[in-house]
Amino acid sequence: MVTLQDVSAAAERIGDMIRVTPCRSSASLSRLAGGQVWLKCEHLQETGAFKLRGAANAAARLGDVAGVTTASTGNHGRALAHAARQLGLPAVICVSRLVPRNKLDAIKALGAEARVIGASQDEAFEEARRLKRDEGFALIPPFDHPDVIAGQGTLGLEIIDQIPDAATIAVPLSGGGLLAGVALAVKGLRPDIRIVGISMERGAAMAASLTAGHPVAVEEVETLADSLGGGIGLNNRLTFAMCRDLMDRIVLLTEAEIAAGIRHLALEDGETVEGAAAVGAGAIIAGKLRAEDGPLVLILSGGNIDPDRHAAIVRGEA
Repeated sequence: MVTLQDVSAAAERIGDMIRVTPCRSSASLSRLAGGQVWLKCEHLQETGAFKLRGAANAAARLGDVAGVTTASTGNHGRALAHAARQLGLPAVICVSRLVPRNKLDAIKALGAEARVIGASQDEAFEEARRLKRDEGFALIPPFDHPDVIAGQGTLGLEIIDQIPDAATIAVPLSGGGLLAGVALAVKGLRPDIRIVGISMERGAAMAASLTAGHPVAVEEVETLADSLGGGIGLNNRLTFAMCRDLMDRIVLLTEAEIAAGIRHLALEDGETVEGAAAVGAGAIIAGKLRAEDGPLVLILSGGNIDPDRHAAIVRGEA
């Protein structure tokens, strides 16, 4: 179990390891949503994504280990590499060949090894498990871990502090660590707040699992929201149940709708974000998300997008 006390303890533990990111009002999205829209700019986090919160909290709680490892679609790996460097630990980040080159380069720039294994996050996880079993590395998974969830929950505490009258929070949804942590934190303080999970139509593992009523495997395919790819684990211990119990509804987007979100945030709000971070804006533009019941907060979860691809999307070429 993860509790609100765990989230509060994580906030104190990682206070010197992360940034408090700003919330900014979006006039353009407010007009489209029919009410006040705020952007929680977590793409301005130290490693360019929210993942540093969970990785830092989990790594800071380790004892004597040979190093740290994980499997990642990119942002968690970069976050863990950063946290490991702060703590003086070796890091091996296992990724699939679907992870974009810019994210591999960012992991390497932090002094970690980026080990490319297979065509899916599940295959990459097998190598991370081997490192744990055979070489004494601590395996810190990207979402289904109590310390990771508690760390991500610190973002929810910040939102409540910055936007105390928030009515709805839109959370990018992949393995569920971010949504579980944020929902636990905000509903523990404000039970009336609505949590909307947003993902892509192509390969949304949590959405498929919730529909099935249990964790299921889905094919991992290329998507503009690459950070939302990957499975939730057939033996998922925490995030499936937490998302099922704490999320009010889920919204799925087409690739064109994700691209529209990226483009709008760049041209109207001056924010450069990756596809996973643009799903809230994409949902508003597509008419799938409104702010009629009070302030709506969109979590801009990361900004680690290839610059050339971003420019092409903004030009309407992708």
